[in-house]
Amino acid sequence: EILPLHSSLGDTVGLSLKKKIAAGHLIMPLAKQFGVKILPVDSEHSAIFQALHREKREQIHKLLITASGGPFRGKKTADLEKVTLEDTLKHPNWVMGQKITVDSATLVNKGLEVMEARWLFDKGGEVVRYGVVLGHAVKEIPQGSWVREDMLHVADCPSLEGLTWGTHLVPAEELPEPPVRTWMGYRNAAGPAGTRNYLGIVTTVQCAAGVVRSVTERIRRELLPKYPNVEGVVAITHAYGCGVAIRAREAGIPIRAIRNIIQHPNFGGEAIVVGLGCEKLTYDMVLPPEKINAETCITLQEQPGHAAMEQAILDLAEKKLRILNERRREELPLSELCIGMQCGGSDAFSGISANPAAGCAADMLVRGGATVLFSEITEVRDGVQLLAARCRDEETCRKLAREMDWYDHYLAEGGVDRDANPTPGNKKGGLANIVEKAMGSIAKSGSSPIEEVLSPAEQPHRHGLIFAATPGSDIVCGPSQAASGIGLQVFMTGRGTPYGLEICPVIKVCSRNELKAQWPDMIDLSAGDILTGERTIAQVGEELFRWILDAASGRRIPYSDQYGYHNDMCFFNPAPIT
Repeated sequence: EILPLHSSLGDTVGLSLKKKIAAGHLIMPLAKQFGVKILPVDSEHSAIFQALHREKREQIHKLLITASGGPFRGKKTADLEKVTLEDTLKHPNWVMGQKITVDSATLVNKGLEVMEARWLFDKGGEVVRYGVVLGHAVKEIPQGSWVREDMLHVADCPSLEGLTWGTHLVPAEELPEPPVRTWMGYRNAAGPAGTRNYLGIVTTVQCAAGVVRSVTERIRRELLPKYPNVEGVVAITHAYGCGVAIRAREAGIPIRAIRNIIQHPNFGGEAIVVGLGCEKLTYDMVLPPEKINAETCITLQEQPGHAAMEQAILDLAEKKLRILNERRREELPLSELCIGMQCGGSDAFSGISANPAAGCAADMLVRGGATVLFSEITEVRDGVQLLAARCRDEETCRKLAREMDWYDHYLAEGGVDRDANPTPGNKKGGLANIVEKAMGSIAKSGSSPIEEVLSPAEQPHRHGLIFAATPGSDIVCGPSQAASGIGLQVFMTGRGTPYGLEICPVIKVCSRNELKAQWPDMIDLSAGDILTGERTIAQVGEELFRWILDAASGRRIPYSDQYGYHNDMCFFNPAPIT
């Protein structure tokens, strides 16, 4: 019935919405677009329309629609358990068709009238935060109330069509001035410098994980003490490599992640790669030809047993440790520093304290020449138009739209959309829905122009602020950013998490002083003074900036590294498992 209506839209349309209420979200936007006036024909809403004709809509706070209950008025729940069709049709005041009488008795008709009022008179008020509409109220929300998920109809996801780029490019001279422009790091032959000097051991398949973990502990005990300039040994094990559709369309994502993690700046080009020998992920998929040799690779199936396997890795590790022990920190420009921004366990305060402080620090880093990545597609999707306006050029904007579109389809194939992202903890912490979460999440990117957009686990080619497309999941975003080459990550949280990455330091920043008081030995920095008014975003941002340079330079050790709280490396794999 909608198509004839659509084709007949003129200046004014008289409409009985009961049969078309499911299309209210289509009809009303069309009417607004073409300047069409909708006049209600149903008696109740026609009366309301006439009563409101000379009133100002903004002065009407709520509408009350009454219901008689028909033949069941005054009955208790126990009475309704035994009603018959004959009882239902005995309306006390009038005789009409059976369907209308049943709809009246069961309040179905009244439910439709409430829905009609929502579209005709739009008393589902907009709930606005961060200057955007989070959703429309589905019930009256008294002033001062906690706005919860069940109170809102989530706002529509912004379109990816016709995004406008480059309309909000903040000049570098307007970004906050960094108080320091150098740091102490490990220079690499190419790419960003290292923040740590680690021996990395990376598997090509999960089958080799047990051997690698075992021998890594031996390297720490038996070899590492002899090489004081090497700060640690990191075993990178993962679930990929075999039992997978290695030639599938999206298999390139996990393969790229493993290839790039081998090249991580903290490994100094000296990582060891351990394979089983029969897996699908072969050395040539993750290493350049010149690295596929006995100086980099060890194949377990070629070794005669457990002792020989471990000894082969120990022997190669000693060679690598000798080389790595010659590395020294040196004073470097910020242009050789690459860091990541991520948030997890967010609450309603994250977007007004911890994330803006991180954004301020990001702006200082960008002005100083550093590279700063921010991510989490589902947690920025509702602000895509804001990000597009900050894209430096058209191609960057187009890639932003492509990555968002790909993820929209990825979620749709699972029967969900971006609103599946918020957790029970997010909601308990006061976040109403994904739109509110996204607007707070974007704050950690600061105000710098977006120079580049990366596909998952892709390495950057430019300096400055970069959007690295990753899932919102903490334990997948972190490894994806690491594969992109970050030497340090700043992690904002409102609810608290022991999250950490072994491959690089993670600075934990909380949104509230209460969390810092609860976890004084797990949270590195609190942004809660912003909420109390004791300090400004700029002041906390500068403190975080200094924390970043101190941690990157090895002068301060975040709590997660002190305790060895390190998450598994869960690489994003949207491709089939066979």
